[in-house]
Amino acid sequence: MTFDLIVIGTGSAGSGVARKCRSAGWKVAIVDSRPYGGTCAQRGCDPKKVLVGAADAIHAARRLAGRGVGADGAALRWADLVRFERTFTDPVAERSEKGLAKAGIDTLHGRARFVDRQSIGVDGRVIEGRHIHIATGAMPVRLRIPGEELLTTSDRFLELEELPRRIVFLGSGFISFEFAHVCAIAGAQVTMIEMLDRPLAGFDPDLVSVLVEGTRELGIELHLQTKVQGVERVADRLVVSADGPQGRRTFDADMVVHGAGRVPEIDDLDLEKGGVERTTRGIKVNQYLQSVSNPAVYAAGDAADSGPMLTPVAGFEGRIVAANLLDGNRQAVEYPAIPSVVFTLPPLAYVGLQEADARDKGLRFETHFARTDAWFSSRRLGERWSAHKVLVEEGSGRILGAHLLGPNSDELVNVFSVAMCSGMTAGELKQTIFAYPTRASDIAYMV
Repeated sequence: MTFDLIVIGTGSAGSGVARKCRSAGWKVAIVDSRPYGGTCAQRGCDPKKVLVGAADAIHAARRLAGRGVGADGAALRWADLVRFERTFTDPVAERSEKGLAKAGIDTLHGRARFVDRQSIGVDGRVIEGRHIHIATGAMPVRLRIPGEELLTTSDRFLELEELPRRIVFLGSGFISFEFAHVCAIAGAQVTMIEMLDRPLAGFDPDLVSVLVEGTRELGIELHLQTKVQGVERVADRLVVSADGPQGRRTFDADMVVHGAGRVPEIDDLDLEKGGVERTTRGIKVNQYLQSVSNPAVYAAGDAADSGPMLTPVAGFEGRIVAANLLDGNRQAVEYPAIPSVVFTLPPLAYVGLQEADARDKGLRFETHFARTDAWFSSRRLGERWSAHKVLVEEGSGRILGAHLLGPNSDELVNVFSVAMCSGMTAGELKQTIFAYPTRASDIAYMV
């Protein structure tokens, strides 16, 4: 069977492309080896944020204990929380697949593999596409350590009906930090092991240092410059062996979670048969998100060697792919200021450049940095771990980067993103009248 377009993947970077091309009259097929709907809605952003929201409520009550709030009975009940989380995730697959089918898109199940440059095999069936769009997302990176099969993935973690007492997280990126904070609030004994000398490498180091202080106050152990050598089961527990500054040591756990990074899920697509070039970062694409080696193929989201591995970026790239498929390659990808958030307690967010990046570019700028635990916006919530750093270019007043830690930083960073994308200067932002008292009303003192 021949289609105008075959889409591989049903998440943010795939479904929108399929729908857009189908609405233009194209004959479209879409295929996924997992339940339809993608990672974010079922195994990532959305269910994670449900857990974080509940943990944040408990954490807020405890921070305000003795300040008008009785927090003695505040507790996170894991089984109830997971049932609530599933009210969001359970309907996704059926709703997504039915919606695509109703739009007239052929919905296929199975792992897709290239047969040749324009043909895809799906569980023994071969279909041909005038165009093929790869939007397969990401998967946990292979750690290649003994006992790797004993690790719990983030997907599985979100399905836990009971929270283990002792949990070790490998890595200290988004996944580990967010889950570690939730687990600590829920009463688990939590350890993070990181082989680098600092966690959350994509975020401002000064704000990360403040967050680490708060993380350790939650009772979470964070071991840096410590490389995991293996995991083994010993009786009724798991034992993690790792080499650190003080030599070899072991960590006992009831569960060990893989939080050491994700990579494009493209290894088993038989890309070489399709003449599709790749890098370690993903499908190698040009400025139109088209494969550099097979013009029939496009790629977007985590599967592509393109922008940041973030859900909003996947959707953004998908829209560009759809436009280029329908109108020819007229729209080159240009990334605006893209905010990023790690949903810890409190959240850490940034948009734009870090100081080191700005210096590497030869930019001259002022750095506005302060810890803000004494500010009203933090004190009224009992938040001790808050800070900001804003980079303002000398002369132009252009905002080069905004880095935020504290209450509502996940929302406040969007104000800076809008300002940067619209070309507002720090002076203009400073003169903007925001509702008071809100976190946004702090902006005048940040720039």
